[in-house]
Amino acid sequence: MRDWLGMFLETKAAEAGAAKNTLEAYARDLKDFLGWCAHKGHEPETLRKPDIEAYLIACDAQGLAKSTRARRLSAIKQYYRFAYEERIRADNPALEISGPGRSKALPQVLSEEEVSRLLDGAAEVGRRPDERLRNRCLMEMLYATGMRVSELVSLPVSAARGDPKFLLIVGKGGKERIVPLSPDARDLLQDWLKVRDDAEDAARAKSLPPSRFLFPSRSKAGHMTRHRFYLLIKEIAVMAGISPAKVSPHKLRHAFATHLLANGADLRAIQTLLGHADVATTEIYTHVLEKRLQDLVLNHHPMAKD
Repeated sequence: MRDWLGMFLETKAAEAGAAKNTLEAYARDLKDFLGWCAHKGHEPETLRKPDIEAYLIACDAQGLAKSTRARRLSAIKQYYRFAYEERIRADNPALEISGPGRSKALPQVLSEEEVSRLLDGAAEVGRRPDERLRNRCLMEMLYATGMRVSELVSLPVSAARGDPKFLLIVGKGGKERIVPLSPDARDLLQDWLKVRDDAEDAARAKSLPPSRFLFPSRSKAGHMTRHRFYLLIKEIAVMAGISPAKVSPHKLRHAFATHLLANGADLRAIQTLLGHADVATTEIYTHVLEKRLQDLVLNHHPMAKD
């Protein structure tokens, strides 16, 4: 069964074009499932539907969130579907299992004023002027484009050459999309490119290999990691006087979409800019606006009652 795991991941990478982070998530969830099977003395090759349901009950008993349990069941379902389609198993024991569903909590949205404070705060975080410029550039580009943090930190430097008005983004599954850059983001990007290229020239003088990334680092990947940016945005939140619990890279992506919608942007256009495969994913932002409008009426209308 562990051999199937390697085959399953290879197939997902080759056929579905799954991103590295997606493959790592599949691997984590399925290794947890296989570890539970081994602990209970179950053979995954002969596992039945009640056994998988018992695993999900055990996950619930651990206090795992609905979204986590739903994701694990999805991985198990796809795992056994692969085994069935490849004729490794004669049946799919996970086929008729219903998941716990996902919570439909609305994303917490930063206000335009809070985003402005974050952008200003980014220019104050960093030990050196080049770090502060990089941080401001990162934040400005994230909010201006609505990119996923993994897309932002892994941008190739070639994408920023020539003072572009648009960026070509390679998203999930290798899908490409075009996103426009605001004038402020373009100016900061050009300023950062000059500093970055000077640093690259100095490194090249020391016989160090050049980096192909816009935001290079000494990490194994060669660019700033998602984890480093996550910690960085928390520092920026503190500097801006905003609770770090309220700020994350994905919250800025939410802010990008919600602020566009609030200012009259078309939902289909926002779907394209975010790189959502289904407009239903984008529709959550309409619910965010509905909640804000409802609060506005209840709090400010002269005839509003408790």
